[in-house]
Amino acid sequence: MYLCDVQQNTADRIFSIQNSLDFEKLTIEIFNHQVEHCEVYGIFIKNLGIKVDQIKHISQIPYLPIEFFKTHEVICGSGKPDQIFTSSGTSGMVQSKHPVKDISVYKNSFKKAFEKFYGDIKKYAVLALLPSYLEREGSSLIYMVDDLIHESQNTKSGYFLYNHAELYETLEYLKKTNTPTLLIGVTYALLDFAESHSLEFPELIVMETGGMKGKRREMLREELHEVLCAGFGVPTIHSEYGMTELLSQAYSKGAGLFHCPPWMKISIRDTNDPLELLSYNQTGGINVIDLANINSCSFIATQDLGKVYADGSFEVLGRFDNSDIRGCNLLVQ
Repeated sequence: MYLCDVQQNTADRIFSIQNSLDFEKLTIEIFNHQVEHCEVYGIFIKNLGIKVDQIKHISQIPYLPIEFFKTHEVICGSGKPDQIFTSSGTSGMVQSKHPVKDISVYKNSFKKAFEKFYGDIKKYAVLALLPSYLEREGSSLIYMVDDLIHESQNTKSGYFLYNHAELYETLEYLKKTNTPTLLIGVTYALLDFAESHSLEFPELIVMETGGMKGKRREMLREELHEVLCAGFGVPTIHSEYGMTELLSQAYSKGAGLFHCPPWMKISIRDTNDPLELLSYNQTGGINVIDLANINSCSFIATQDLGKVYADGSFEVLGRFDNSDIRGCNLLVQ
C-alpha cells in the first residue's frame, strides 16, 4: 500500500475515527505530514508566514485554495499515481487534476461512506443517468459509480445514456419486484427524464449530483426538487456533495442538508478574510477537511458558499462570483 512516508496503519486509522478527539489528533498529524511532503502545500504555508509547530488545533490550519489543482501537481512525495482524476468543464476551461497515489484509499472512502448512510450496497439495484460524465475520461464520480454498480450484484444495475424508455421500464420492473433502488444522476438528465416520463415510486432513492453543465437554466433547489419529486413520485430528493479534488463525499437525504462521514469536516470562512473562520449559521466560503486525501492535500478552500450548523450538518448555497461552473456543484438557492 503506497502512502508516501506515512505509517502503514494511517489509512486504517482514518476510517476508524470514533469521535472528535480521534479526528482532531489525526488531523494535526496529517497536517504536519503534508506540510513536509506535499510541496505545493508546504510552500503555501511557508508563504503565509505560519510556523508549523504553533498549529495545535484544527481551527488554526490554513486551507489550500482549490484553484491550485488547476495549476500545480498537488501530491505528497514522488512516484507515479494509481489514477489521475480530472474535472469536467466547458470548452476552454482549465481542468483540475487530482493525482491519486493509492486508489484503495478512495475505494475505502466511498464504500464506507455509502454504507454509513445507506447500508449494504448489495441490497440495491444501482441505476446511473450520467451521460456527460460517461462521455469523457477521468471522472472520479464514474469510478465510484462503476464500483457501486459492480458491488450491487443486481442484473438490472447499470448505466443509461439517453435511452429513457429503457430506464422507465427498468424502474417499473424494480418497483413491481419491490427491489430497493438507487438512481444517481446529473441534474439536467434527471430533469429531462422527469419531464418526459411519470412514475409513482415512493421507495426510490433519487440522488442528484448537481450541475446543469450549460444544458439548461439554473434553478433554485426548491423548484428543482419539486419537479423531480413529482416526476419520480418520491417524497424527497437526495444529493451527493463531492468533487474531483476530494476523495470523500457528503450526502443529503433531503432539503439540501448534508452530513459528512467521520473523516470529513466542513467549516465556513469569511469571504473577505480567508484565514478567518465563521461561527455556525453564517454564510461564507466552504472549507473541507478530507482526511482520505492523505497523499494529496486534506485541507481545501472550495469556491462554494454555504452554512454549517451546530450538529455538523451543512448547506451549499451557491458559488463565489466569477468562479468556474463545477460539474458536481449544487444549485444556487
